[in-house]
Amino acid sequence: MFDLDKSGIETEFIEAGDLRFEVLTCGDQKSDRLALLLHGFPEHAYSWRYQMPVLANLGYKVWAPNQRGYGNTTRPKERDAYRLDRLLEDVVALIDASGARTVTLVSHDWGGIVGWFFALRQVRPLERFIVMNLPHPRRFADALKHKSQRKRSRYAAFFQLPWLPEFLFRMRGAKMIGDAFYGMAVDKSRFPDEVLDVYRQAALEPGALTAMLNWYRANLFGGTFDVDFPVLETPTLMVWGEEDTALGVEMTDCTDELVRDFTLRRIPNVSHWVQQEAPEAVNEIVEAWLTGQPVPEYPDYKGVTS
Repeated sequence: MFDLDKSGIETEFIEAGDLRFEVLTCGDQKSDRLALLLHGFPEHAYSWRYQMPVLANLGYKVWAPNQRGYGNTTRPKERDAYRLDRLLEDVVALIDASGARTVTLVSHDWGGIVGWFFALRQVRPLERFIVMNLPHPRRFADALKHKSQRKRSRYAAFFQLPWLPEFLFRMRGAKMIGDAFYGMAVDKSRFPDEVLDVYRQAALEPGALTAMLNWYRANLFGGTFDVDFPVLETPTLMVWGEEDTALGVEMTDCTDELVRDFTLRRIPNVSHWVQQEAPEAVNEIVEAWLTGQPVPEYPDYKGVTS
């Protein structure tokens, strides 16, 4: 079990823009090199617990915020408060609050959507971009034209319903939230009850489930992903757990046509929750890529299943 208390990770509350963010911090907070880590659904900044000390050892000021609506970060009630433009504004506000000179953006799942659009729109300069199990928006839009990915993504349509998703997620102590991790994971030993309780308890906070679902309700229609962008110039690393049941691994194909400096590492026998399920492999990949070393590959990765 990962011991947060012995990891050098602390919790701070940071005023940024018009929100108060709960932020897990690690590393030299006087550093002008920021690694900003964006979590996904139905996660929490805690999902980056294995990566934060590694980035800190590389000299970064490491911030993993609970994004708007999550954890103890401000939870706006209006659905439109979760539109993509507002989520991008949060990243700007956090960068400004950090005082950093350079920014490496690290992202997963919904954090990856925010990360891709932040990088592609060139909202602020990025030194590097790391994304895990979330494809380039162009590849996502292309995949949604096919029945197989529409079937995988149908849960997002269910999330558009009023009150019912919240009711079901809240039942039995947010059991469905825990099941989202444990059920999808290949190596289930990575998700003991102590870990699942972090996510379940966060989801049970008043208003949390509606806020989390509003990320879907505010953004997933109206051609959000069906946008053409110029080739991304920011050096980009994509790490992908191949046993992702929500996002097909074929969406990693041809990304090198959309990103000038692109590195892809696929890890077999690992689920959507790649940075939590295979942290040793992910950390080695990230550290090597950031330091200019040969980036390892794991074609025969087995993990430790239970």
